[in-house]
Amino acid sequence: MEEWKLTKIGSLCKRVCSGGTPKSTVEEYYGGGIPWLNTKEVNFNRIYSTESTISESGLKNSSAKWIDKHSVIVAMYGATAAKCAIGMIPMTTNQACCNLMIDEGTADYRFVYYALRNAYLTLASLANGGAQQNLNAQLIKDFEIPLPDLQTQHRIADILSTIDDKIENNNRINHNLEEQAQALYKSWFVDFEPFKDRNFVESELGLIPEGWQVKNLLEISQIFDSKRKPLSGKEREQMSKVYPYYGATSIMDYVDNYIFDGIYLLMGEDGSVMTEEGYPFLQYVTGKFWPNNHAHVLQGDNGFSTEMLHCVLLRKVVKSSVTGAVQAKISQANMKKILFPCPPSVDLKVFDCQLQTIYCEKRNIEAQNAELALLRDSMLPMLMSGQLTC
Repeated sequence: MEEWKLTKIGSLCKRVCSGGTPKSTVEEYYGGGIPWLNTKEVNFNRIYSTESTISESGLKNSSAKWIDKHSVIVAMYGATAAKCAIGMIPMTTNQACCNLMIDEGTADYRFVYYALRNAYLTLASLANGGAQQNLNAQLIKDFEIPLPDLQTQHRIADILSTIDDKIENNNRINHNLEEQAQALYKSWFVDFEPFKDRNFVESELGLIPEGWQVKNLLEISQIFDSKRKPLSGKEREQMSKVYPYYGATSIMDYVDNYIFDGIYLLMGEDGSVMTEEGYPFLQYVTGKFWPNNHAHVLQGDNGFSTEMLHCVLLRKVVKSSVTGAVQAKISQANMKKILFPCPPSVDLKVFDCQLQTIYCEKRNIEAQNAELALLRDSMLPMLMSGQLTC
């Protein structure tokens, strides 16, 4: 590896800058056509769009500035410090982003991204501060990575990017499958298209096909909240390294005694329980995992599969079932206020059969993505150290 020289990140860049945040109290500074990135969106990913946008006025009246397409973005503050991403479009960022515009004559931006991804723990260890751990632009510019010749960089970046391309394509397929599932639900449970030739009767939810019933959430699901048990700090630390953790906060304070294993649906219980539009926060989970005490743990029941439960809740506004002035909460008692139109069991089975085909394909793709991510992550350190040649 003699030809691989330790090289400072700053020497590979034609420009390095941070961003800025327009005053949040000035409404006209936001909602324009300029993509504006927050560091919470930086998570070892490619960024094609941003959650927020700013206006030309917001750009001119802040430290925000345009960065080039294919910039490597490194988060400097807080929980995301040292995580990186690639900006796939020109954009602006907040001040917590260190934006590296790579000199293409010296380095492949993809190689720099993967090198920083591989060195995440080392870079994160350089963060300093009290309650909030911070990096700064100079630390990042001075950070050294092993650098081969440009041709070798391209080959390594091609290998790793091909895997990420496949993962992205799979994610797009899964997004389409989710849309198919929602279209199927709308056809059956909103527009009642397969039942147009039947008589309709009045119900609490308006007109529904004759023979249908209105049921509440607890009548079509099982709830497993009682199985959440506290663990010691050492046990929590060990479990978090092995099993995915889900919850409304980063406090890992409640898990199941034996770890949940199977297909479950998590629904926000308190705190962030619903979106701005009033839909519940949901997580469809397969395999082994552990949740905290801020999420209800549900499975479908009485003819409703967990996939059906997921599908119907995705389209259900739950504002009327949320209580709490200081902290929003959906209690088990208030779950009885969340109502659904339910067809007879014979029709329910037909719908579920169609839905399971979609979800089965979706789970297969997710499993393939997990294998691809494992392959990429196992190859990454070997490629970045020169142990694996290409």
